[in-house]
Amino acid sequence: MYDRIVVPVDGSDEARHAARRGLELARVFDATVHVLHVVERKALRLTETASEKTRLGERGEELLSEIADLAAEFDRPVTTHLTDGKPGVEISEFADEQNADLIVVGRQGLTGLGKRLLGGVTEHVLHRSDVPVFVVPRENHESEKRAGYSRVLVPTDGSESAEAATPHGVAIARHFDSTIHVLNVIDLQAAGGAFNAGGLDKAFIERLETRGRDAVGRVADEISRTATDVEVQTAVERTTSYKGAAAGVQDYVKNDEIDVVVMSSHGRSNLERQLIGSVASTVLRTVDVPVLVVKRPS
Repeated sequence: MYDRIVVPVDGSDEARHAARRGLELARVFDATVHVLHVVERKALRLTETASEKTRLGERGEELLSEIADLAAEFDRPVTTHLTDGKPGVEISEFADEQNADLIVVGRQGLTGLGKRLLGGVTEHVLHRSDVPVFVVPRENHESEKRAGYSRVLVPTDGSESAEAATPHGVAIARHFDSTIHVLNVIDLQAAGGAFNAGGLDKAFIERLETRGRDAVGRVADEISRTATDVEVQTAVERTTSYKGAAAGVQDYVKNDEIDVVVMSSHGRSNLERQLIGSVASTVLRTVDVPVLVVKRPS
């Protein structure tokens, strides 16, 4: 599934933590690793002398060397690359050039995530690249305590596009001996409208739950058919939160001690317009575990 992994680094603690996660994935999947540092063009424009420009390049080489040294801990050789430009653009184009199967990026903690994701490199990569993106939250006590991937969550809304994430969840589960949790969240606010919240007809809710059970059942059946060695659990949960289905995913991650979320998002043509406010975007903002975002087919 993952033969070539791209790990961008910028010198931040988040990027170093993501690099560790990326190297671990590479070790387990026996993948080649390309570590990339992009010297921001706007930083180059602020330099006044040749020595200042040279120093930016040297700093980039130092960051790449640091990750190369880190890779030795995972017995994983890496290839390092230094370039300049707009990081989001360069990372996406580089991943395409390398025929990468996965991009591993870091993000800030929950306090700063809104600003970072909505205007940062991670957002641009999610917007531009058709390559799956593994988004790693800031290191904390809980993330280190649950550093493995023994519980993989695959949310589904019953659509074929949502189920594009299933093979990726299966791949992680097989390599880490994980249990896959397949979840459908019934968004009662969206189903009934803001004015009907809490007043939906019981039979209508039961129909929604039946559809939810059908949705998780199809995914579970597909996993059982293609990966007989993977344990599967299914769940249908309700939420009345104005955050929608993402709130149900967030609660499930916390209550069931999920280690990684694998979910789909829109194709390139729609993602830039629709990622903001989508379920995937909100989950990225609110959970404290890695999220693998798989682009829906265009």
